[in-house]
Amino acid sequence: MIPPAFDYVRPASVDEAVRTLADAGEDAKVLAGGQSLLPLLRLRLAFPELVVDIGRIPELRGIREEAGTLVIGAMTSHHDVVRDPLVRRHAGLLAAATATVADPAVRHRGTLGGSLAHADPAADLPAVILALDATLIAVGPGGRRAIPAREFFLDYLQTALRPDELLVGVEIPSTEGWGFHYEKFQRVAQAWAVVGVAALVRRDDGRLAESRIGLSNMGSTPLRATAAEEALAGADAEPGAVARAAEAAAEGTHPSSDPSASPEYRAHLARVLTRRSVLAALE
Repeated sequence: MIPPAFDYVRPASVDEAVRTLADAGEDAKVLAGGQSLLPLLRLRLAFPELVVDIGRIPELRGIREEAGTLVIGAMTSHHDVVRDPLVRRHAGLLAAATATVADPAVRHRGTLGGSLAHADPAADLPAVILALDATLIAVGPGGRRAIPAREFFLDYLQTALRPDELLVGVEIPSTEGWGFHYEKFQRVAQAWAVVGVAALVRRDDGRLAESRIGLSNMGSTPLRATAAEEALAGADAEPGAVARAAEAAAEGTHPSSDPSASPEYRAHLARVLTRRSVLAALE
């Protein structure tokens, strides 16, 4: 299908991109890797008057460590995230989950920032970023703004980014030494997750000192399974205790109903996958 007509610009710097977005207002869409926006344009589900292509801004790419914090540029591809040794060391959960995104072609073109800004609750990475307690960095006419991941996702495909702001990077506190696992249920390979669970665990003397659990496709935004996290706090690191805590994984969630699954089935999957993910993380 032929997309609707739009104007196209390709800024060479973040400042130029921000000025362009400020001038265009809500009529502009940002093009990163294109794996989310281009299908929407092709199917005429998005009608921007201006597309701002940020693919040639070098300062938006790259991965570095700053005082124990992992800093990833928004235009860093999924492929680079998976392969980078700093990501594997400080945020192994992100590397593991990113390796499951779609297929190699998408991972070479798609970007971390693009996935987060698109804010699809069925996507893999928003829930992972929540579990990692990351901070998202936006730049607008007023300068830089740090947005905690728990405040970034507002509703279905809606974020805290303002129309004149650009997501430029993600800051992730190191979880080196933590156990981690990402598991999702999907009906066919490369499809969206019916439900996904991202688990991080930290042991202390045979007990679970801290657990973080992110949920994909259990509401209009990615969510934390806070009831299960609280149930795991201080619990013995053994299968029985994990199974009991996992029964609370769907509390406070609002899963949707669609041809893939009913809300009840999604709640069941959340409990089962949380148990599996936490146990795998403990191993």
